[in-house]
Formats: sequence, C-alpha cells, structure tokens
Amino acid sequence: MDKETEKHQDHELIRRVQNGDMVAFNDITDRYKDRLMNVVYRMLNSQQEAEDIVQETFLRVYQHRQSFDFRHCFSTWIYTIALNLARNELRKRKRFKFFDIFDMKGSETEIAVEMVMPTNLPQVLDRAIEGLPEKYKLAFLLRDVQELPYEEVAKVMNIPLGTVKSRVNRARSILRDKLKPRREESNALSKGTLLPVSLL
Repeated sequence: MDKETEKHQDHELIRRVQNGDMVAFNDITDRYKDRLMNVVYRMLNSQQEAEDIVQETFLRVYQHRQSFDFRHCFSTWIYTIALNLARNELRKRKRFKFFDIFDMKGSETEIAVEMVMPTNLPQVLDRAIEGLPEKYKLAFLLRDVQELPYEEVAKVMNIPLGTVKSRVNRARSILRDKLKPRREESNALSKGTLLPVSLL
C-alpha cells in the first residue's frame, strides 16, 4: 500500500473515531500496534514496558482524538506520541539508575525473558541495532525498519530533514562496520540475510 492511500485510509478511520466509532478505533489499533511495538521495544529493551507504552499511546490517541490535525499524517502523530512516552521512560530510568542497582537481585530470569521477542530482522542485525546510540537508532528504525519517508521522520523526531538523513547514514555506516567482521567470518551470514538493501 502506498503512503498516500494509507494516509487517506488513516484519515477516514480517525474521522470515524472522532464520531465515536469503536470499530474504527480497533482498526487503528490493529493497524499500528505491531509497528509501534517494534520501535518502542527496541528503544526500551523491555517487552513489558513497551507494551505499557503502546497501550498508553492508544489511550492518548482516543483521549485527544478531537485534536488531530488532518493536515498531517496520522502515522506522524501516533509515532510522536509513542516516542515521547518512550523517551520519558528512558529519562526516568536514568534518574533512578542508582536505585535500580539494589533492585536487580533475583530479577535475572525476568530480564532474560524480556529480551526474547520475535522479530522479522535477523538476530545479528537486531543486536547491532540495539547497540546504536539512541539518536541514530531512532532515525534508522523509523526510516529503514518502519519505512517512513524522511520528511515524516523529521516531523516525528522534530529535527531538520538534513539531520535525519545524516543520522540514518551514520547508523547505516555504524551497522556496516559492526556487521562486516561477522560477514567475513561466516559464509552462512550472507549480505542478503543480514541487511536491508539500503544498507549495502
């Protein structure tokens, strides 16, 4: 489905949601929950927290449905809400990092379980993405994993278009460097299985 068709369908759904149509709200939820989960999980590395953030995102979409501006893409709006919530969570973590040291005992199993989540991307690439600095990771996820246009990524991240392009290119460069030794050490990890075409 092309972006214009998707934008039109999203706008139709949100109009129905504004009129109290819960079926349309469920359609919006089904349409975006996996995409949001994909990005938010990779930002937070916690399935439970990512699920909470995605749930809170849809709650806010419904609460503020009347304030949606039809001049914009619905996807820009919903990604912005989700990523702001995820950033707040990351900030909270940094603030309470000192105390977390004392909460770690006995939670190793839980952490290990949280880290296991099905993904369409090969595991090696997944780990490499996880290690990217946050600003590069987010630009890369939105552009190359979620396939949002550069212009939309710029709106979601609230940064200039040129900055988005340079961050995406930097992320691709870091990933190429990280994955190069793995490609060389094993013929089984071919270029095609590791990276999107845009990375090679």
